[in-house]
Amino acid sequence: MELRQLEYFIAVCDELHFSRASEKLCTTQSNLSQQIKLLEAELGVPLFDRMGKRIALTDAGKVMLEQSRHVFAHIEFARGAIAEMKDLQGGSLTIGVLTGDADLLFDALLVEFHRTYPNLSLSVIESTKVPEQVTAGTVDIGVTTTPAPDERMTVLPLFHEEFALAVRTDHPLAKEKTLAFNQLQHLKLVMFAADHQVRQLVDRYGMQEGFRLKPHIETTTLSSLLSLVEQGIGACVLPRLLLEGLNKKEIAILSLVDPTPSQDICMIYRTDRYLGFAARAFIDTLKAYVQTAVDHARK
Repeated sequence: MELRQLEYFIAVCDELHFSRASEKLCTTQSNLSQQIKLLEAELGVPLFDRMGKRIALTDAGKVMLEQSRHVFAHIEFARGAIAEMKDLQGGSLTIGVLTGDADLLFDALLVEFHRTYPNLSLSVIESTKVPEQVTAGTVDIGVTTTPAPDERMTVLPLFHEEFALAVRTDHPLAKEKTLAFNQLQHLKLVMFAADHQVRQLVDRYGMQEGFRLKPHIETTTLSSLLSLVEQGIGACVLPRLLLEGLNKKEIAILSLVDPTPSQDICMIYRTDRYLGFAARAFIDTLKAYVQTAVDHARK
């Protein structure tokens, strides 16, 4: 049994089509078919049910696919460990974060991380599909809301995030400390677009309370939302930790109550991927950074 045969087998499983799999592998269809037949002959069982041009995995094929993926995961793990041995302080890391959360967590953190580990290369990508990117392997670590249970994913809780209302300091509500959530429906609001996770969270709370928010202005960037609030165009619902961290003199912060919109933020990474020096260093730095920020907010 050769690794190439397992690679070919996985490609056919992914495509469920010999022609497409051969194109993906840059080989001929006849060579691909031959390698699969050799693998089946060695195992003594068929891995695919062939129904004309359609194919499907047999029960034996399903077992073989699961174990083949484990084989390549272990190989990737070994490569990572060996690469780390060559350069303990080097390496690169790609971080996926929810759109807008980079402003909350990463501006100061990146400076601190670079100063501590100047030889590490770090890339931060904002996305609305962080769990999917971690699963696909396009990012190494994700910072996101708690995803659905997935045995392929390791989840490390970071903090519980509450949302508050931001208004300009001369707004009629600016001197209030709290505001009932259902009063949002009577305010002139500026908010993220409907596909943004913050907007979706606030909308869910609104629907639970029996109303739908109709923002005066929608935008895709945090900087434009803050600018609109500072200019008195409207109020905005944003993470309290973010607003307190920005410390904008022109913006007053009101607690939202009955209910208080909130969500859990966590770090995620593939359970079967090797965590190299860069990943471990980043996880430790982010956890310490968040704890400091949370402790400061509580004072």
